[in-house]
Amino acid sequence: MDNSDVQQNTEETIEFVPTNYPSDLTDKEWNLIKEFFPQGPNSTHHKRSLVNAVLYLLDSGCKWRSLPHEYPPYSTVHSFFRRARLSGLWDEVLKAIVTKTRIKAARNPNPTYGIIDSQSVKTVYASDDRGYDGGKKPKDESGI
Repeated sequence: MDNSDVQQNTEETIEFVPTNYPSDLTDKEWNLIKEFFPQGPNSTHHKRSLVNAVLYLLDSGCKWRSLPHEYPPYSTVHSFFRRARLSGLWDEVLKAIVTKTRIKAARNPNPTYGIIDSQSVKTVYASDDRGYDGGKKPKDESGI
């Protein structure tokens, strides 16, 4: 049995079980990014289930341990997320999505400039300065 048979058998044995959460990827969305998440020979959970679990966590803001039981165990999801983050995989996925979106909109695939709001830049530096607020009314001597 060669490697292609093993990979094919692995993909057949790990079936994706859809969940019904708003954060889950549609089939069209999954087809855009599935190339970044190949199903390995030792995988016990479908990669789409792991990605959906990460998206659920990001959308709901819940704790890792509060992940619904329809998803793989939280420790597996955390390990998957951490390894993808450390390897830069999430950045690659986002870059590919931005590129495809820009091409679909008939724009240059790579942005050529960025705009920074000057007010936002000023507030970052203004927070360093602290001093007396002359408009604030002082408390009287009784402390009330």
